[in-house]
Amino acid sequence: MDNYHHALYPATGPMPAEGPKVVPASTIIIFRKGREAPAPEFLMVQRAKEMRFAGGAAVFPGGRIDPSDRELAAQLAPDADPEIAASQVAGIRETLEETGLVIAMRQPVSPDMAREARAMLFAEESLAPVIERYGWEPHLDALTYYAHWCPPMDKAFDTRFFLHDIGTGAVDIAVDATENTRLFWTSAQNALDMQERGEIALIFPTMRNVERLAGFASPAEAMASAREYPPRRMSARRETIGDEDWVTIPEGRGYPVTRQSVADAQRGGTPFKNVR
Repeated sequence: MDNYHHALYPATGPMPAEGPKVVPASTIIIFRKGREAPAPEFLMVQRAKEMRFAGGAAVFPGGRIDPSDRELAAQLAPDADPEIAASQVAGIRETLEETGLVIAMRQPVSPDMAREARAMLFAEESLAPVIERYGWEPHLDALTYYAHWCPPMDKAFDTRFFLHDIGTGAVDIAVDATENTRLFWTSAQNALDMQERGEIALIFPTMRNVERLAGFASPAEAMASAREYPPRRMSARRETIGDEDWVTIPEGRGYPVTRQSVADAQRGGTPFKNVR
């Protein structure tokens, strides 16, 4: 059914040398208990309009994997899949950098400690000295591997999505004004409603994942879906159906919506380049 999605690259693992020259990246869907409705909420970041990637769009926290992330992942989880472990470390680092939120640590972290750690991270540009300074032990298994998206083109982000539940959500967050303009917690349905009203823009992969998350009543249900549909590298493609152009993804991957008109998709961003 979806052989075209695998013709240019493997479904799992690193991109081979002969494949597109992509940028490995990670993004984290961070849940907390809903404040105004029973549905859980997740954290979103509104990108600065000037950013090359997804300028002005609302995305999940995350970013590219640095060499230091791979080095730390090899120390923390030497027997784990190196691509997944490095993605988990990058997601922890990027979340702290972009939001000031420390996630997936075995030790409790106070708001004051998180603020100090964030300042240190900006100075050191690596997570390793930060966790050493505070004696923290990252709990990589607290990040559930959920999805993997990658357009088949050079310079695209080869992005792994993870789920993480912080429970009460009694945390301080603050925007990183160099890349982002706003942080906000929202339920999946509210994010879709905000998109419909024109209050936020969701790029194609984010939109598909928010629609998928809207079908779950709890983070546990979302994590169960990740086990039911093990992540495989996936991309969208453009095709003509009838007289209309569509952006499509494969069926049978756990996504309730598998196509969107090109006109609608482009209102949220260019679907073939934006991957968070």
